[in-house]
Amino acid sequence: MTTKAEERALAQRYVSLNRRARHDYFIEDTIEAGIILSGTEVKSLRTGQASIQESFASPKEGRIYLVNAYIPEYNQAGIHLQHETRRPRQLLLHKRQIDKMMGAVKREGMTLVPLGIYFNKRGIAKVEIGIAKGKQQRDKRAAIKDREWQRDKARLMRQRG
Repeated sequence: MTTKAEERALAQRYVSLNRRARHDYFIEDTIEAGIILSGTEVKSLRTGQASIQESFASPKEGRIYLVNAYIPEYNQAGIHLQHETRRPRQLLLHKRQIDKMMGAVKREGMTLVPLGIYFNKRGIAKVEIGIAKGKQQRDKRAAIKDREWQRDKARLMRQRG
């Protein structure tokens, strides 16, 4: 029997990853959210051309929106069918999840960071949102130092065999 997380890992095909997020933030919790997209946005995502490097999630009017995510125009669609490339897109979450996220942002000073956009095994676009706390420069340096030490340690173990 597989868990939901394992199932998701096997099924998902990432369209866009925010690799910088794990470097700049301590990720406390992750939540999978649906996203409201137009037809040309979905087609453009399927070609794998999206970018969420500068994007963030923001609570507004009791809802959570993905702001500043870049989904390019779909070339095969006509001019009048195109979408805005950086429009705010509403995320689909349960009320309890929205309350949890809004509470973390207001009380604890956390940030909502998109970690990736992917299609689940049913072919539905999903966004992985991380509830994160910002790292300071010394934390980033310590993480780099630890990662390099782990790499060197593995190299030494292979050489000694």
